[in-house]
Amino acid sequence: MQASIKPPISKPQIIKLLDDAKSPRQQVKCLKRLQSMASQNVTNKRIMESSGAVEFLASIVSTNNHSAADPIPPIDEALSILYSLQLSEAGLKNLMAKNGDLIVSLTRVMQVGSYESRVFSVLLLKSMLEIADPMQLIGLRPELFIELVRVLRDQISRQASKATLQLLVHICPRGRNKIKAAEAGAVPILIDLLLESSKKKDCEMILTVLDAVCGCAEGRSELLSHGAGLAIVSKKILRVSQVASERAVRILLSISKSCATINMLQEMLQLGVVAKLCLVLQLDCGYKTKERARELLKLHAKVWKNSPCIPTNLFSSYPA
Repeated sequence: MQASIKPPISKPQIIKLLDDAKSPRQQVKCLKRLQSMASQNVTNKRIMESSGAVEFLASIVSTNNHSAADPIPPIDEALSILYSLQLSEAGLKNLMAKNGDLIVSLTRVMQVGSYESRVFSVLLLKSMLEIADPMQLIGLRPELFIELVRVLRDQISRQASKATLQLLVHICPRGRNKIKAAEAGAVPILIDLLLESSKKKDCEMILTVLDAVCGCAEGRSELLSHGAGLAIVSKKILRVSQVASERAVRILLSISKSCATINMLQEMLQLGVVAKLCLVLQLDCGYKTKERARELLKLHAKVWKNSPCIPTNLFSSYPA
């Protein structure tokens, strides 16, 4: 016997449901109904979006003014429904315009919420900030970066880690965000992830974020103070992809231009970084990567060029 297909909900039906949800207890019931409706079909989701459900869900996330005697509407459920609606770009912009403090509210949820609510908060933040205007990105608070780093550290889910890396790739190059990320402790966490990661896309994203954060003095200092920083960045050159190699060489060039000491340059020799850079010049690694490797080798030629640490088969590649 064929299962019956439920007809789409109507806009008046949603509006009445939302209007009746005055108390926290009624809001709990309303969330359960919305969850059921959203799970049925895409048409229901679009009707919900046009009937005020998005604003209702955002208000659940943003407000914490319930009395102790009332059941607090579950934020996990509200976030889950909000994310499941898969709002269009216009819908996301409208959501941010009508709920100016939603980013702050989601950051607060990440500070005190369950693992599930932290996952949905990151996923929503990624969707919102990818279409946000530059001024909104520049104005992001340091607390957000602290929570994003904590998601990476806690490894609460594969989906959340991926979304967090994608979000950091997008926001770190803007304004002082690289400094906020560095001060939030991003660099040691990213290096630890790079040590553990073998997936191409993950390595590329981690190196891209590291490259952005090493664009500030705080980020470069953090990388150099990590015992495995230089070693793991250089190890990824020629082992992952052209994108990863380009990012890794950029990081090494940035550090070598700003933070070079005799000890650091000797460490790079001993780690095989210089030999790896010579090898880059011999292989097909992309024009920009080769040019940066050449610039880096020339920059410290007085220390490196005649070193016995460079294998004879690579020595001929050292730029004049």
